[in-house]
Amino acid sequence: MTAPHRSSWDQYFMDIAVQVATRATCDRKHVGAVLVRDRTILSTGYNGSIRGLPHCDEVGHMMENGHCVATVHAEANAIIQAAKNGVAIDGATMYTTASPCWPCFKLIANAGCKRIVFGEFYRDPRIFEYASRLGLELVALGEAARAAAEAARGTPEDRPPPEKSTG
Repeated sequence: MTAPHRSSWDQYFMDIAVQVATRATCDRKHVGAVLVRDRTILSTGYNGSIRGLPHCDEVGHMMENGHCVATVHAEANAIIQAAKNGVAIDGATMYTTASPCWPCFKLIANAGCKRIVFGEFYRDPRIFEYASRLGLELVALGEAARAAAEAARGTPEDRPPPEKSTG
């Protein structure tokens, strides 16, 4: 008899982040985030409106430069929820279904998180350079790993031309 497949810890917590994302209230992008330390969930968050205001999926979007700015992002909401409940997150891992945007990356770094595990690359390659400079580990799961590697290398026009061999 073979043993059943057992998920890695990273996949386990990412699966929970995927479930958290089902609570998101901005229908442009459903994102879930889970803060974990010592294999214990500290806080969760999903993208949604400011507490007490109507949700995008009820009243529409507040668009700026092609992005809805009415919502608080999942990563920020997870950090806020921890702070609201007096939960220390220094040294934690942030699991998020999409890589953090630049503003959320800065919040995660300043909150003292040591790892970010993400499931989909989302638009901002600066996080790779700054994570490296800060010693903050970025982990891409599944298909995100390939897209993240491409984003970290930059677009072909961003890369220097290959050196010509003289030998």
